[in-house]
Amino acid sequence: MPLTDLLTAERVVMLVEPGNRDSVLDAAARLLADASPTYTSLLGTGLRERESIGTTAIGHGVAIPHARTNAWQEARGAFLRLAHPVEFNAADGDPVDLVFAMSVPEHSTEQHLQILSELADRFGDADFRDALRGATDITELRGLLYDTVPYDGDTRG
Repeated sequence: MPLTDLLTAERVVMLVEPGNRDSVLDAAARLLADASPTYTSLLGTGLRERESIGTTAIGHGVAIPHARTNAWQEARGAFLRLAHPVEFNAADGDPVDLVFAMSVPEHSTEQHLQILSELADRFGDADFRDALRGATDITELRGLLYDTVPYDGDTRG
């Protein structure tokens, strides 16, 4: 599934203020909920509950927090690049500065697992991670996520 199917431009951000894991999850929930207070609370709870089961950090400074909800009929994502990495209890010990949060409908187990697998593959690419970290502005960051800006080592095209 292309990331453009999950992301809107408004749900791709560069966070510059320092924070912690909970503040990052709160920001992700707000983005996923398109700032709706009701859905922000629902998603924030869901993201925290999932994180309490075990870290969603996949290593190399990347986390993929996710929650299930019936608020929407489709999966949605939000990407946050953090100026100040935060501790996510990653197995490799690295703090997280790249966060792809997502929400999927309760009934979409297969889709949920497929998206997680695709995200893990995509963010497993060191060149892609380096390009995201090196993006100089939000337009370039969005272009990398939407596959409209090439990066060194890109073998998908």
